[in-house]
Amino acid sequence: MCIAVFLWQAHPLYPFLLLLNRDEYHSRPSKPVGWWEGGEILGGKDELSGGTWLGCNRDGKIAFITNVREVKSIPQAKTRGDLTLRFLESNKNPKEYAEELSKEADQYNGFNLILADISSKSMVYLTNRPKPENLIVMEVTPGMHVLSNASLDSPWPKAQRLGHGFKDFLEKYGEAELPTEEMVEILMTSTIKDDESTLPGIYPSEREHQLSSIFVETDTPLGRYGTRSTSALSVKSSGEVNFYERYLDKDQWKEHTMSCQIKKMEEHGQFNSVQ
Repeated sequence: MCIAVFLWQAHPLYPFLLLLNRDEYHSRPSKPVGWWEGGEILGGKDELSGGTWLGCNRDGKIAFITNVREVKSIPQAKTRGDLTLRFLESNKNPKEYAEELSKEADQYNGFNLILADISSKSMVYLTNRPKPENLIVMEVTPGMHVLSNASLDSPWPKAQRLGHGFKDFLEKYGEAELPTEEMVEILMTSTIKDDESTLPGIYPSEREHQLSSIFVETDTPLGRYGTRSTSALSVKSSGEVNFYERYLDKDQWKEHTMSCQIKKMEEHGQFNSVQ
C-alpha cells in the first residue's frame, strides 16, 4: 500500500527529501534500487509488471506513487508503476505530463502520483479518485507533506504519526544536515497500530487494523504481505542525489546507497555512483 513523508522546497540544504515505505506481497518479484538500462533512471523495479514505485533520473526528475485504498478494482487495469516510469523517460515537465495522463486516467485503478522536477522547482500531485474519468491535478506547496492511501495530507492516524515524527527531526536539527538513515530506523519501522474506532472503514476492520501501522507485516489468504523496502531519497542544493534503500531479500534485510549528480546543477561533467 505504501506511505511516504516528504519535504519540498522548505530546507536550506535539501530542496527535496523523501522517506517511503513500499508495502507489497512478499511473493511479488522485484529488484532493489539500481540504475536501469541506459543509465539514466535510478529506482527499484517491479519485475512482474515492469514499472517502479519510486525513481529519479539524472535530469533531476522524481516520481513516486501509492495506491488508493478502495474495494472495487478494474479487472484489466493498466499497471500503475508505468506512470512513474513514463514520466522519468519523457521530456515533459510535471504539468505537461499531467495533461497527457488526464486522457487515460480512467484506465488505472486508484492512484496517488507525485511528480517533481528539481531544476525547475515544480511539483504536482495527481489522483484519479474519487472520479476515475476526472484526473485531479494540484501543485504541491513548499513544506512537509504525507501521502498514504488516501488523498495527499489526509489525516489518517498513521500519516499523522509519521508527520509528527518527521517534524520532530526537522525541529531538532534545524538547518543542519539530517541523519536520513537514523530517520528511517526510527520513523519508518514503527509497528504501532490504530485503535479500531479511528480506522477509515474501507476494508473489514481486522484487515485495516493490520495495515494501520507505518511498518506493515501481516499474513493474508494470498500470502505474506507487508513492508518490503524503505527508501530515503534526498536532493541537496548542490544537485547531489543520495538514494538509500533498506530492502528485504529472501527474508534478510539488506541496505545500500546509490548516488549521482543532477546534470543541470553539475559543474565538472562527472557523475559518481556509489553502492
